[in-house]
Amino acid sequence: MTDLSQYADTVAQNARAATTELASATGEQKLAWLRRCAAALVSHSDEIIAENARDLAAGEEKGLSSAMLDRLKLTPERLQSLADAVVEIGQLPDPVGEIINSNRRPNGLLVTKIRVPLGVVFFIYESRPNVTVDAAALCVKSGNAVILRGGSEAFHSNTVLHRILSDCLAEEGLPRHAVQLVETTDRAAVGEFLSRGNLIDVTIPRGGKSLIERVAKEATMPVIKHFDGICHVYIDANADQQMATAITINSKCQRPGVCNAAETLLIHKDAADRFWPDLAAQLQQAGVELRCCDRSANGIENVRPATDADYATEYLELTLSVRIVDSIEQAADHIREFGSGHTETIVTNDLAAANYFQTMVDSSAVMINASTRFNDGGEFGLGAEIGISTDRFHARGPCGLREIMSYKYVVHGSGQIR
Repeated sequence: MTDLSQYADTVAQNARAATTELASATGEQKLAWLRRCAAALVSHSDEIIAENARDLAAGEEKGLSSAMLDRLKLTPERLQSLADAVVEIGQLPDPVGEIINSNRRPNGLLVTKIRVPLGVVFFIYESRPNVTVDAAALCVKSGNAVILRGGSEAFHSNTVLHRILSDCLAEEGLPRHAVQLVETTDRAAVGEFLSRGNLIDVTIPRGGKSLIERVAKEATMPVIKHFDGICHVYIDANADQQMATAITINSKCQRPGVCNAAETLLIHKDAADRFWPDLAAQLQQAGVELRCCDRSANGIENVRPATDADYATEYLELTLSVRIVDSIEQAADHIREFGSGHTETIVTNDLAAANYFQTMVDSSAVMINASTRFNDGGEFGLGAEIGISTDRFHARGPCGLREIMSYKYVVHGSGQIR
């Protein structure tokens, strides 16, 4: 593709036109499209998996890590889960035109605040082809047109998924250009789209830190950012050992290559005295490499010393930084210094400690006696998410339907003048 500027103009203009058509789409049309998409994901599973296999083979040749390959991989079970999520999104109330609040003014004016789409969304993401479907489903359901720019490592998977989604749009009488895929892996294309602030309303980047920083620097439209997932598990002084062990292992090991996996374990000295050696042994048995402070390394074999750089790293693999702290205040200080504002959890039987933690730790999600892995749109009842924002505005945490919408005021009068 030689003329990237003309290509970006065409795609963005088509997306803008699609928003006009989507404005008149009914909730029944969007629901029918989502149901058709879910059925197509299952019926075309062999084709999708075959294209995904091409990406996996290329990824192995490039030396992608096992965690990255796991993020990339599609299986019949994962496609079925994806189809189920699409159906769940369809079953959620249509947010377009939803009344947020209204009030009758003393002069008789009825002022109503209603939910409206953002417009055109430019969505940049890496590795996980399931995100192609999640993003398309959420955007169309909320009345937005989306331009998808997936990572080159998932190009064949994204291409076949986009074709299926697009065909289903046409079959339901909805605009094909409501969901478009950037059909080039040329990185210069990203810059072209980021300069189209006159046509694109918001950019959502979901990927590594360097990608987010580039987008934030170059974008000519608002950006909803998804920075690193440096998530913490803090085991308080009187935590239940069995619960603490289960939550720590699940947070780290259940799927280490995703953003809500734990990267640092903080453990109160009293809890460490009671059961850290046993927890360390179970983590190592699960294949976790431990990078420990001096205190947590004492008596534990086959560990590496932890540095400040380790505590500031999102590993996305079976590596865990560990630090023993003297107090809950020290744990909160550590999270403020090294955390990314994504997800933190406390394991405790002390209500006062739980209240302190939720007050003093400022992240998009604070868990109490639950795995960090629950910070997820599906788990929060949003159907899916287009990303987990670590911003404080316009959206924070899992971005579902309502988080990719704006609002406007509609005022009804009976001839009032000011």
